[in-house]
Amino acid sequence: MISIVLVDDQEVVRTGLRTLAERDGDITVVGEAADGEAGLSVIRQHRPDVVLMDIRMPRLDGIAALERLAGDATLEAVRVIVLTTFDEDENVLAAIRAGAAGYLLKDVAPVDLRSAIRVVATGESLLSPAITTTVLRHLEGRLGTTLRPELLDPLTEREREVLARIGRGESNAEIGRSLHISPDTARTYVSRLLAKLGVRDRAQLVVLSYESGLITPGST
Repeated sequence: MISIVLVDDQEVVRTGLRTLAERDGDITVVGEAADGEAGLSVIRQHRPDVVLMDIRMPRLDGIAALERLAGDATLEAVRVIVLTTFDEDENVLAAIRAGAAGYLLKDVAPVDLRSAIRVVATGESLLSPAITTTVLRHLEGRLGTTLRPELLDPLTEREREVLARIGRGESNAEIGRSLHISPDTARTYVSRLLAKLGVRDRAQLVVLSYESGLITPGST
């Protein structure tokens, strides 16, 4: 059973998320909160597998709450999916930098919501090519003025190839097929990239691949 906590300032949203998430019987909501401050308390109490967290909330917003979670070593295993809307897309990069495992649009289809929770609960990041490309296209102007190619300096050519595949939303199996290596070898490359680039997870590698200019929103 996958345990989740819902953090959103709108009760109707939390009610809807609970109903949709628990429909198949393998996901259970163990706690709810209406703001980031209360959310942190609930998360510390229940230590869920996954948190669905809104960005805009009173007292403490989602990004600030994420930063506090990332700074608490006792909550390292808790994975956070940020809930966002297209008019908040400027916050997506900040949320991932702060430690989000991924993000969902609030109008996500029920089946996709449950699938996302399951994916993130296994330790993977939720950055599907379709959603990633759409959001980052909205950010293309800002990304284009702040490219940091020096981020790639520590990487070998092969590591850059793997990073580019990650940025395009490919799984380890897909990277393996593309580069003619095994999924286990692809996984080793991912771990090496995390260590060399000093980032927490695959989601942050995706952002870095765009920030460095290795790939562009239109190239996925």
